[in-house]
Amino acid sequence: MCPEPGKAASSSTDGRRQRRHARYCASFPVVVTMLGEGEYRRLDAHCKDLSEAGIGMLVAAELPLGEVASLSFSLPGSPAPWEVRAVLRHRRGYHYGFEFLSLNPEQSRTLGGYLQNQARADKD
Repeated sequence: MCPEPGKAASSSTDGRRQRRHARYCASFPVVVTMLGEGEYRRLDAHCKDLSEAGIGMLVAAELPLGEVASLSFSLPGSPAPWEVRAVLRHRRGYHYGFEFLSLNPEQSRTLGGYLQNQARADKD
């Protein structure tokens, strides 16, 4: 489970880059589709955190950094399915961080509204 709401770190004391966008707790299924070895590969994943710019999720597979994927999911409480393009930016074990590439203005507004009601996932 996610920790209680917290504040984003204001400085980088451990040498890591400061995040541009706050992360929020989220939990829902995601389908990741990537082109690999000449064919499309469909993977089931699970969202763990979300921000205005991307999504962190668990994927039980080895994925190469820098690859572009199609992500399919529905935000909890919203019946409309989302299809977005994202690039794989980060990996720690089987937790992957994707940056959204193709949010339209309506999706950005919907995502912003959803995040307002979620607990922060940032570490102090």
